[in-house]
Amino acid sequence: MRLALLVLGLVSACHTASGSGAQADTSHTPLQNSGAPPAQQTAAGPHVILSPPGRDPVTVSVEIAETPEQRQRGLMFRKQLAPDDGMLFLFERPQQQTFWMHNTLIPLDMIFITADWTVLGVVENATPLTDSPRSVPGLSQYVLEVNAGYARRIGLNAGNSVRYVPAP
Repeated sequence: MRLALLVLGLVSACHTASGSGAQADTSHTPLQNSGAPPAQQTAAGPHVILSPPGRDPVTVSVEIAETPEQRQRGLMFRKQLAPDDGMLFLFERPQQQTFWMHNTLIPLDMIFITADWTVLGVVENATPLTDSPRSVPGLSQYVLEVNAGYARRIGLNAGNSVRYVPAP
């Protein structure tokens, strides 16, 4: 199975191995997680609010990757990512998500998020320019990529709540 995913990824030269062949539902807009604690909304565009327990919520300004083309490109070829920026990958349904770092130049943390906006798990410090598959056990519908070390710096762990706030 892992070999099949790797071959599929190499053949299609895509950023994500999961969901790369599915048509995106561009009308899909995730609902906000009303169970998350309120946070000051400082970002004007789309953003994600991460809520590590015992700490203040943290806002990440995000670019959205929801079409197959956007998900395939991801953060490839970027030389930097602002400290509190990231990319949020939106998928049509929960599934086992597998990511790689093909043509991605900066180390990243990959935060896998369930359909109910809970952190499923984190892949920390993914090495750039590698085709090794990266995932966490379980089904996720969203994946947030941020600079390597971000999740550890803010104290983010599996089970923490996440809230997505689309652009106005």
